[in-house]
Amino acid sequence: MYKVLSIDGGGIRGLIPVRILERLENHHPGIVQEFDLFAGSSTGAVLAGGFAFGLEARFLRQMYQGFGAEVFTDSLWDDIRDLKYVLGADYSIDKIKGLLERVIGDTKLGQLSKKVLIATFDLKDETRDPPRWKPKFFHNYPDSKGDSDERLVDVVIRSAAAPVYFPVYQGYVDGGVAAINPSTCALAQAFHEGFLDLRLLSMGTGTNPRCLDVQDGDWGIAQWGVNLVNMFMDGGGEVADYQCRQILRDQYFRLQPAMRKTIGLDNWRAADELIEIADAINLEPLLNWIDNTF
Repeated sequence: MYKVLSIDGGGIRGLIPVRILERLENHHPGIVQEFDLFAGSSTGAVLAGGFAFGLEARFLRQMYQGFGAEVFTDSLWDDIRDLKYVLGADYSIDKIKGLLERVIGDTKLGQLSKKVLIATFDLKDETRDPPRWKPKFFHNYPDSKGDSDERLVDVVIRSAAAPVYFPVYQGYVDGGVAAINPSTCALAQAFHEGFLDLRLLSMGTGTNPRCLDVQDGDWGIAQWGVNLVNMFMDGGGEVADYQCRQILRDQYFRLQPAMRKTIGLDNWRAADELIEIADAINLEPLLNWIDNTF
C-alpha cells in the first residue's frame, strides 16, 4: 500500500488543511508521517515540503498564523510604486523565502526521507525547440533528472509565486496555473513509479462561493475579466477530483469545505475564521476512511 497526501493551493487558506491535519493527529498521533508521497501546489507546496522535511502540522499551523501578516503585507511606498499590483507584484518574495530558509535551510529534494511532488509553471523551457512555457513537476524519485539536487526552498517558492501577488521566481510562477489541485499529478507519478495499491487523501483550501447568474450574455474580456481565471482554476480543481474519484473509488478521499463567503488567498486577517472553518468540519467520515483503508 502506497499512501499519498495531496494539498491544493490557496495562500493563507492553507490554514484549513493544516489545521484539519493537526486535528487528525490528535486522533492518530504521527499519522501524517505515515504518508509516502506529499504532493502540493502553491501553499500546498509549502505544506507538502514542510511535511516531507519532517515538520509537524501544529508547527506549520503556528507558522501560518504567526507569519501570515508579514508575508502578505506591503509598504505604502511599494503600493504607490506598483499602483497596487497594476505595475508590479503586490508582495515581496523575500519575506516568505527568508522564513522558509530559517526553517528548512539548504535541504535538497534528494535529502528528504519522504517523496515529494511539487507543481510549478516554467515560463520558458529552453529544452524545447522552440522554447515555450509548460507545467513542471519537481520530485525526488530516482528518475528525477536532476530535481534531487534542487533546494527545497527554491522549489517551494517557485510553486508559491502567484502572479500579481508575488514576483516571478527563478523563471517560474505558481503551480496553481497548471494544477491548483495536484491530486491527479500525484496519482500519475505514483503509477509511473509502479505503485498501484494506492490510498490518496486530497485536501482543499476551501471553495469560495463564486458563480455567475447569466443565462444569455454577449460578453467580452471586460465582462469575463478575472472571472475567467477563477473559472479555470476552480474548474481544474474539480476535474482533478472527478478523475481521482473515478479511478480510485474507495481508495480516494477528498476533503474540501465550502465557505460561506469569499476569502482571498492574501487575507491574513481571516486566519482565525479559517481555523474556525477547519474546526467545524466533521472528521468522522475521514476517520472512518482512514480506519477502513489504512
